[in-house]
Amino acid sequence: MRKLVFPGDMLSDGQIHTRGVFTENGKCYASMLGLYDDGAKVFIPLEGAYEPQEGDLLLGVVSDMRPNGYYIDTGLPNESFLSSKDFKDPLEVGDIVLAKVRGVDEPKSISLAEPTVLKGGNVLQVSSVKIPRIIGKKGSMLMQIKEATGSKIVVGKNGWIWISEGNAYLATKAILKIESEAHTSGLTDKIAVLLRKGGMNGE
Repeated sequence: MRKLVFPGDMLSDGQIHTRGVFTENGKCYASMLGLYDDGAKVFIPLEGAYEPQEGDLLLGVVSDMRPNGYYIDTGLPNESFLSSKDFKDPLEVGDIVLAKVRGVDEPKSISLAEPTVLKGGNVLQVSSVKIPRIIGKKGSMLMQIKEATGSKIVVGKNGWIWISEGNAYLATKAILKIESEAHTSGLTDKIAVLLRKGGMNGE
């Protein structure tokens, strides 16, 4: 059972190694607003900025072309660069790409690799800390939205979400509801109702 916890709330007597948690005298406490699952010992932050990690998948838009590669706008304060050595097909400014974080250097500049170009569709930007709630346990929430709307949806760890085809309006509406109500209980059922009513109304 997930519960809303506030900074300073004790979470567990054991160790929880994740962002937003600190340990004092052998006990773990929340350092930010979040959701805590006592059974699974999982803490999900509900505030804070995204911190890129090697292996993360990010969504971005090609913002500049250089002889040796491309700068990708990922909505982060630090530069993200994609080397042209990593792929054969040229990219254009404005292309939407999904790429993997290859590394993060000392100034927090990000090197990307393994790009996939996403054709058409639109990019929705949400708080990156809400991404786990949008995806759901084992991808259940995201799958529910995809099945109800028939949309293609790709989620980046940086809080950018690509939506194409199907009932994109309803998919967007559901995702924004999850973002705004991520801290509430019974959210899966609320989204199911929204999707059912939206589908019947032809939104």
